[in-house]
Amino acid sequence: MNNDSLFYAKILLFGEYGIIDDSMGLSIPFNFYKGTLKFSDKEAPNADSIRAFAEELQRRQAQGELPEKLHLDALLSDLDNGMYFDSSIPQGFGVGSSGALCAAIYERYAEEKIPVEENPDKDNILRLKKMFSAMESYFHGKSSGLDPLICYLNLPILIRSKEDVGTVHLPASDLQGKGAIFLLNSGQPGETEPMVNIFMEKMKNDGFRNMLKHQFKRYNDASIKAFLKGEFKQMLNSIKELSNIAFNHFNPMIPEKFHGTWQKGIDSGLYYLKLCGSGGGGYVLGFTPDFDKALPHLKDYSPEVVYRF
Repeated sequence: MNNDSLFYAKILLFGEYGIIDDSMGLSIPFNFYKGTLKFSDKEAPNADSIRAFAEELQRRQAQGELPEKLHLDALLSDLDNGMYFDSSIPQGFGVGSSGALCAAIYERYAEEKIPVEENPDKDNILRLKKMFSAMESYFHGKSSGLDPLICYLNLPILIRSKEDVGTVHLPASDLQGKGAIFLLNSGQPGETEPMVNIFMEKMKNDGFRNMLKHQFKRYNDASIKAFLKGEFKQMLNSIKELSNIAFNHFNPMIPEKFHGTWQKGIDSGLYYLKLCGSGGGGYVLGFTPDFDKALPHLKDYSPEVVYRF
């Protein structure tokens, strides 16, 4: 048993909401934040919430609802002995706090653990994704299993469709590059479940479904393909369209304080914003051809660079 396994945050660069409806998605590890299971003599801050999760996993396992078996008696016993999840990953910010916890519990307590490999095969990836979907649905009501998968493998993951998920190589980040992908902090956590419920309600509307299938999917998938080829100009053109689509069709998910800044980016071309995860709070993702020029307009939101190009 590895007592020091670290699980990093993740960022869904492309595919927010679209992956629910079979658009492509691209998610990358974000090593700025991390979490690990630890033991302490003191009362752990998150012990009660982890215990509630462990008890629910026990109930689901007894009902045959978990595709892989976990040693849950051992987990509950460890919680009795002061185990907790020591994490710097902010909760409700769309960077995988519950995903990292699911990955850590699976890594330590899975009966037939699928090992972490540099080139995991497709079947193992889909098995992990299925298990993580069953575990993480406790937190969000519905989960693709993708966040824990990335936290567990610590590799970029490309989602081509629900059944076609694999690891992928990213173009090398150019540390001297003018362009950047960055995070902006809304200063308030968001809750995934209400946002997903809004989305599912919108999906009942034919016009919204058509927009998602044709416009969103087209620009989302084009952004991913351009990014992976290192064609950043084409990527930014597609992201501008995505930013517009989000502003017009996903407005309830955009934290209110960003509305003016969001529109300003589209109008000026200095930067483009999109949702980071489900929205409603947490982080917003930004893309810019020139970070230094965009910075004066964004400094109120503590920009954090994720990738340079």
